Amino acid sequence: MGSHRRRPPSGFDRGVSAAGIAGIAVTVMSVAAAALGAVPAAAAPKDDTRAEVDRLYIQAEKATEAFNKADERTGVLREEVSKAQDRIARQQERINTMRDALGSLAGAQYRAGGLDPSLALLFSDSPAEYLDKAAALDRINAHQAGELKDLQLAMRDLAQERDEATAELAELEKSTKAVAQHKRTVEKKLAKARILLNSLPSAERAAYDRASRSGRSDLPEPGGVTPASGRAAAALAAARSALGRPYMWGANGPGGFDCSGLMQWSYRQAGVGLPRTSQEQRYAGRQVSLSQAQPGDLITYRSDASHVAMYVGNGQVIHAPYPGAPVRYDPVGMMPISSVTRV
Repeated sequence: MGSHRRRPPSGFDRGVSAAGIAGIAVTVMSVAAAALGAVPAAAAPKDDTRAEVDRLYIQAEKATEAFNKADERTGVLREEVSKAQDRIARQQERINTMRDALGSLAGAQYRAGGLDPSLALLFSDSPAEYLDKAAALDRINAHQAGELKDLQLAMRDLAQERDEATAELAELEKSTKAVAQHKRTVEKKLAKARILLNSLPSAERAAYDRASRSGRSDLPEPGGVTPASGRAAAALAAARSALGRPYMWGANGPGGFDCSGLMQWSYRQAGVGLPRTSQEQRYAGRQVSLSQAQPGDLITYRSDASHVAMYVGNGQVIHAPYPGAPVRYDPVGMMPISSVTRV
């Protein structure tokens, strides 16, 4: 830190008049102001453009995680609707069969008891035969009553199934619209970022692209720390096998990945199912402190957990950063950490 003590006047200072000093001061201030004004004017637009590109990438990543969640929900709902439609079809078939059976019983009842019982007994040639028929009729009536009750219950269940299926279809339509909306948001952010990048001078654009596509050669080789478990070791090996593969929003491998897609795919290779989004992945295991982090642990970033990476040891993570940047290593503290999760 420099000293703020006043320096003694030099011979040059002593030989300059007060008016001369004032003139020099004005001149120096004018030159300094011009210089200070000229540098930001030339540099600020480029810096602002790069900062805006980074901001758009962050917004696109948040929208990507929202897209992933809505898309996953849509898949679950679509499966539920399909199952409900199968149940409705089977229930309708059962009801049709029951109706046919009731129709047969009604016909038998008519044939067995077409006359009033007292008249049938009066005109019967064989009272014993009549009593046999009456007993059969009673059995038919009792069976028919049971079948009728079963039919009513089946029809009530069918109506409930149809109401539930209708609600699921409405939810599916809502979720499908959400997927489309988030997709448009991501595409709009990425398109705007690309336009801004293209507005930079070619040298600046090339430098930005080189920075985003390059690995971190200044980082030490990760290793020397044992993963928390065998499945963590298998997941870490899978993630490392994906080094250099491109970032693709909404993708979970094997050709490309977004941040949560890489984590899900890597743990799937270890036989572990993770949720689709980074927000859900932060709760897919036990929370530990950063000082306790072991290879294979999931590191989520930002207060909304909109980015996720995997710890590899030696203060490094592996992740899918953003469009244009392939799967690579980066320092664990590359952005504010939200949580550390041991799967």
